[in-house]
Amino acid sequence: MMPPPMVMKVQKVLQREMVREFLAELMSTYVMMVFGLGSVAHMVLGEKLGSYLGVNLGFGFGVTMGVHVAGKVSGAHMNAAVTFASCALGRMAWKKFPVYVLGQFIGSFLAAATIYCLFYSAIIDYSGGHLTVTGPIATANIFATYLPDYMTLWGGFLDEVVVTGMLQLCLFAITDNGNNPALQGTEALVIGILIVVIGISLGMNSGYAINPSRDLPPRFFTFLAGWGTQVFRARNWWWVPLVAPILGAYLGGIIYLVLIGCNVPREPQILENHMGSEDHRIPVLPKAVPRQTEIASHNSGSVSPLTSVSVSPPNRPSVRSIPPLSDSIRIQQF
Repeated sequence: MMPPPMVMKVQKVLQREMVREFLAELMSTYVMMVFGLGSVAHMVLGEKLGSYLGVNLGFGFGVTMGVHVAGKVSGAHMNAAVTFASCALGRMAWKKFPVYVLGQFIGSFLAAATIYCLFYSAIIDYSGGHLTVTGPIATANIFATYLPDYMTLWGGFLDEVVVTGMLQLCLFAITDNGNNPALQGTEALVIGILIVVIGISLGMNSGYAINPSRDLPPRFFTFLAGWGTQVFRARNWWWVPLVAPILGAYLGGIIYLVLIGCNVPREPQILENHMGSEDHRIPVLPKAVPRQTEIASHNSGSVSPLTSVSVSPPNRPSVRSIPPLSDSIRIQQF
């Protein structure tokens, strides 16, 4: 039995590359944020039921699950700063930037709404029905980051730049097959551990938003849900998690590519000569082979390897393919 025409049209739309990547970013970000915000809700509302370590684990392994959800489809960026760095450094086409970011923002907003519904009774009980942004019974910090009293605005800005730079630098290292990448199939776990380590070691000063998609959509949700304009007015902090991570990710990516990526020794290529009865292999110096570069994959918004050129006419040597970058996760982030 043939499916109805409307169903066929929907299936055709869902098979488009941009649509698949949009949905992948939406769902992966949703998964990450539900686990992350839920762990914050336990720390704020649950007294002994939650802890700062629990928040780090919630976001870290939330990222791991998000990578498993969408790593093969979009690369599971889940982070507008990582997406920006990918485009700015030539690893992804700019036309995909709004698609990825829109999916991330919608997924994050829906996750905030989900946590609000699940913990509504606990929020009202804890706050006495007063939804406040600051003070001893503040609950807006369940959903977005807020600067502590001891930090200045520009101190927090610098903190977000540095921490996000560390994130992006380590992400490039984890997925760089020409250096010392994570073992194939373990990238999602290693990236999750990276988020935990960042939170444990560098998260105190500004709450390590390190991700516009993690902070702005839930903040906007709290504005709509009853916390009011104070979510944007409190110390004028709202724009920092939007701007600073983008700058930090870009700088972190440049630092890795300039100081590490360009200096990693590459193994020489091997030419296979089939002209004789024996298989003669001739080493070729790396400089004689076109440099391996990364291009945006035709089937996904993440990075895919460019294999070396193979000369097909008979009696001519062919260059063996260059080992690809990580297959299970191309480029990632929180």
